[in-house]
Amino acid sequence: MSNHLELKKGLDIPLGGAAALKVHKTVKSGTIALKPTDFKGLVPRLLVKEGDAVLAGSPVYASKTDERILFTSPVSGVVEKIIRGEKRKLLAITVKADDVQKYADFPAQAPASADEFKNLLLNSGLWPCLVQRPYGVMANPDSSPKAIFISAFSTAPLAPDTEFTLGDRTKEIQAAVNALAHLAPVHISVKEEKSAFAKLENATIHVVKGKHPAGNVGVQISHISPILKGQTVWTVSLMHAAAIGRLILTGKVDMSRKVAVTGPLAPTAAYVETLPGEPVAELAAIPREVRVIGGDVLSGENLGRENWLGFFQDQITLVNEGTEREILGWAKPFRFNLHSSSMCYFSWLQKMFVPGKTFDMDTNLHGGPRAFVETKCFEDVTPMDIFPIYLIKACLAGDIDKMEKFGIYEVLPEDLALCDYVDPSKNDIQAIIQGGIDLMIKEMA
Repeated sequence: MSNHLELKKGLDIPLGGAAALKVHKTVKSGTIALKPTDFKGLVPRLLVKEGDAVLAGSPVYASKTDERILFTSPVSGVVEKIIRGEKRKLLAITVKADDVQKYADFPAQAPASADEFKNLLLNSGLWPCLVQRPYGVMANPDSSPKAIFISAFSTAPLAPDTEFTLGDRTKEIQAAVNALAHLAPVHISVKEEKSAFAKLENATIHVVKGKHPAGNVGVQISHISPILKGQTVWTVSLMHAAAIGRLILTGKVDMSRKVAVTGPLAPTAAYVETLPGEPVAELAAIPREVRVIGGDVLSGENLGRENWLGFFQDQITLVNEGTEREILGWAKPFRFNLHSSSMCYFSWLQKMFVPGKTFDMDTNLHGGPRAFVETKCFEDVTPMDIFPIYLIKACLAGDIDKMEKFGIYEVLPEDLALCDYVDPSKNDIQAIIQGGIDLMIKEMA
């Protein structure tokens, strides 16, 4: 039996460059990278040195705060380089992959208890797939969440189609759901009842409809089981649920995934089969003056040309760097090729008469930060029972009591990413929310 939830607020951004539903190529560059920087708040302890041989699934580094949490290599091969930054901060470990992959062996059986499942995830390096809310940090193995949430779809701009990328892996996802149910009740949100994931068992299925950010797991949690002070909820992406299920069924750590190459400047907007840690330059031919974003344009990471695909990323977006300045741009409403959320440009007429009209947007802000203007625009794109403008102001002021009052436990920056897009004052709302979360972690630890 499923529950239905229809959200009225939100905004779908008509960005051009959606990935065609086909696998363009399989990428195996020969060298992959593990990035400790993918994990918020992690202080890593290196377990290997250059020249060491590793298996797919053998540990490369661990968390200093909890050494049970291991991070394992997605490939077998030889540790090629250990890359450090300022103050010897560990940035990445590169591994030169073997031609024929060898895997560390784990029990290929369904775990019989919560402790057995936790040990399997900790030893295999898949524990970091579990994200704890509030704050969006790695789950604490010693805590017990009130629920586990999986969003089986995404409404972010040009997001991968999970029916295409993971629709053939429902057996593995079901094995993961059965195991996760040992830890807490599992909730899965789908966008329609005919979804391949609506048939998953041992979980509560929710049909969620609406504009972005309806696909964000944080928005779903706020309507299904809001997080109160002292409570924790764990989340896991559908992609990582498939990896967990494959581990349970085969005893091997296999992090392979279909990655959507998207955006107005993507040479071939399609999917590639690859692993986390592959160089982004191998995934697509990257033109000059292009911003390479790991994830979607609203909440993704600016990777640059010489970086690697992250642990949580199944999409890269290529958009033009908006460096051009427009003279008297504020006085030109007759612009049919620029999107406006507030219908300031006459492009809304084009969208009315041309269904599915998209725009080749770039990164230009068309202005810089200015006085904070209070309008209703934040509330219109935030389908959560919070007051975003007051939460943002509380984060700016560093007022912990008001942050608690106005919903800091319920949000991550991605949940308010649309506020960045519609903000007439050009503020970095996600950075403000992250600053508030960092303060809460520091003061409430």
